[in-house]
Amino acid sequence: MDGAELRAELEKHHRQAYAWALSCCSRDSVAAEETLQKAYLKILDGSARFGEKASLKTWLFALIRNTAADEFRRRSRDRAKLIEYEQRAEPLIPIERPDEKMERSQVRDSLAQALAGLPARQQEILRLVFYHDLSLSEAAAVMGISLGTARTHYERGKDRLRRWLETGKVFDESGLGRK
Repeated sequence: MDGAELRAELEKHHRQAYAWALSCCSRDSVAAEETLQKAYLKILDGSARFGEKASLKTWLFALIRNTAADEFRRRSRDRAKLIEYEQRAEPLIPIERPDEKMERSQVRDSLAQALAGLPARQQEILRLVFYHDLSLSEAAAVMGISLGTARTHYERGKDRLRRWLETGKVFDESGLGRK
């Protein structure tokens, strides 16, 4: 079969070849396109030759299947290497600019000052929820109060903090909060 005949046959089977590549690649369209392209490249560069022992379609589908398997193995090796590298690599420590550090410190101090200005129960419920990651019901149990009382102190505390922070313009000046 000469080049023109082979090309015509490949074009005739292209749709079915792509559907088969999708099937071989677990319905991943990107992987299927890459697999099909590599199979076609194998035909063009002569590393895969049609020996006319079977139909062209059978040969093409076998080539696609084998190419998909090769690509799967290659991607698996690459993933394994990446995982191994990530496990060995030292974690990068983000470097904070001095001005960012100062702004964070100022915001932290402002929040601490605002929190200190709240009534004791509001401070306690907000600290339990925000700093210790407890739910309202868990914080209520720790404080020995009902859930309704906890909700009241929580909402009032948040409102007072919000008003204090908005009037103090803590977030607006630092650029760390709302715009």
